Amino acid sequence: MQTLAELFEHTLQDVQYAENAIVKALPKVIKAVQAAPLKRAIESHLEETKGQIATLKKVFATIDKKPEGVKCDAIEGLLKEADGLIEEAKGVALDAGLLAAAQAVEHYEISRYGALREWAKALGNDDAHVLLTEILDQEKAANAKLTTLAVTLVNK
Repeated sequence: MQTLAELFEHTLQDVQYAENAIVKALPKVIKAVQAAPLKRAIESHLEETKGQIATLKKVFATIDKKPEGVKCDAIEGLLKEADGLIEEAKGVALDAGLLAAAQAVEHYEISRYGALREWAKALGNDDAHVLLTEILDQEKAANAKLTTLAVTLVNK
């Protein structure tokens, strides 16, 4: 990669892979979570993530590219961490750990979508900018919801 446009495309492929990996991983997390409000929040985010994948297809269309993912080592590591918690943690520690793992994923997504949105703007791709802002806002809202659940329920 030598240009901002190439970096934009590569990072878009990265988040495409990440979102699909998240969709595959969340059912296992949902099954492991014990607190009903946390389970509902993760179920809701699973559906939202499916919608984000559809939105990403529209972003790829703005650069006339097919929506393809490239392996994302960062998301692989974060999801592996969640798997480890499912295997090792019990009770309150399980829910608290999985909530924290979910927030780590959200923080990763927020950083990626924030960068992509600004690169779209710099590249003059107004349509992608709007679509990526939509996803970024959803990720920030999901993180805020998880923070609220941590403070009011899971960590008590």
